[in-house]
Amino acid sequence: MPSQQRSHLFYESRRRKPMLDEARGIYMWDIDGKRYIDGSSGAMVCNIGHSNENVLAAMRLQMEKSTFGYRLHFETEASEKLAAKTASLTPDGLNRIFFVSGGSEAVESAIKLARQHAIASGQGARWKVISRTPSYHGATLGALALTGYDPLTEPFEPMMRMMPKVPAPRAYLDGLDPEEEATGLHYADMLERKIIEEDPETVLAFFVEPVGGASTGALVPPKGYMERIQEICREYGVLLILDEVMTGAGRTGRFLAGEHWNVQPDIVAMSKGFAAGYVPLGAIAAHDRIVEPVLDAGGFQHGYTYAGNPLACAAGLAVIGEIEGHDLIANAERMGELLKSRLEDLMQRYSFIGDVRGKGLLLAFEFVSDQRTMVPLPASLAAYDRFVNIAYDNGLIVYSRRTRGGNEGDHILVCPPMIVNESQIDEILEVLDASLRQFADEVQPSLPRSA
Repeated sequence: MPSQQRSHLFYESRRRKPMLDEARGIYMWDIDGKRYIDGSSGAMVCNIGHSNENVLAAMRLQMEKSTFGYRLHFETEASEKLAAKTASLTPDGLNRIFFVSGGSEAVESAIKLARQHAIASGQGARWKVISRTPSYHGATLGALALTGYDPLTEPFEPMMRMMPKVPAPRAYLDGLDPEEEATGLHYADMLERKIIEEDPETVLAFFVEPVGGASTGALVPPKGYMERIQEICREYGVLLILDEVMTGAGRTGRFLAGEHWNVQPDIVAMSKGFAAGYVPLGAIAAHDRIVEPVLDAGGFQHGYTYAGNPLACAAGLAVIGEIEGHDLIANAERMGELLKSRLEDLMQRYSFIGDVRGKGLLLAFEFVSDQRTMVPLPASLAAYDRFVNIAYDNGLIVYSRRTRGGNEGDHILVCPPMIVNESQIDEILEVLDASLRQFADEVQPSLPRSA
């Protein structure tokens, strides 16, 4: 990479990356002409790929009419159409939509709506939101209070009120069979015990990713888990809120991942693939019975300047049009099955891959020292970071985090756009295989490797 001018930007570190030139479909190019496969859809965002002409055309059309209309001054055709479309794609009763600009805002909005509903309905003692650990729900202080990921939460704990947690259902680490219903009930019962421990009259909601995101690496719940937590929430009057920021808009092979288990949530938070990276956009979808008492009590005391921005909503509506028009949800299911089977083949060849998991095109594999015991690789190897950089140098973008609370354990998310085809899956696997070989060679003799 040639020398770069000083940047006035700062993010997580001083590490620099090449300058992006253009992106089309599942590919991206830097200004030197090097091509990269977007094997993680950015941060699991670019569900329909880059530079889709129909979406760009819809944005241009909206820009010619208006780019901003404040929600307290005007209704806009784009936001009304997108709200109606979103309501039609979500479970029955989720007819009220509130737009935001990103996932953290969606999570904050869901929490605040739940709390205001409790007050409006005479349940003001309810304020505790139970979530899981590990988990990630966003970067704002309210969302971090729900997050179970030590490196991200510990610096800010004195500044916020941390919420109660239950263990995520990581059956593969606990030596339990995820296909056994008893396993799902084992983890779901932890929620019931936590509700009782906290006093049911004080518990407002349970906040959960149907399929885990970055903190657990595409964790799929064991059999019976989602159904049982829904029953528990209903029994104790606890709202069930689904964090579909990463899983929504078709990535797992359903518009919402909760549909795999016929979950009927009270509130859903969405973003990322909802506008597929074309503009900052997210939403919460809430049941009528949640919203109406809040409006009757004086209104939702919450809002953002760009909520319902017409340009963002026009883009979001066009993105959904592409998803539906090209049957991309079905493609995500088909290509996800193919990609998962190919990742499982890699696990047979590389003994330091201990687990492959996920649904649709939200997939991950986890590094271990021993497939039998699932002992993680030594944290000092920083394998999650090193492998991503090897793959990047080889022209493949993947995403990583640490599985076990953020401090150890390494998983790699492989989540290409929903437009991916079979030949492109082959291309991704070719670079993955080469990168795994290079990774193994670099860290030997620290890693076991099968022949």
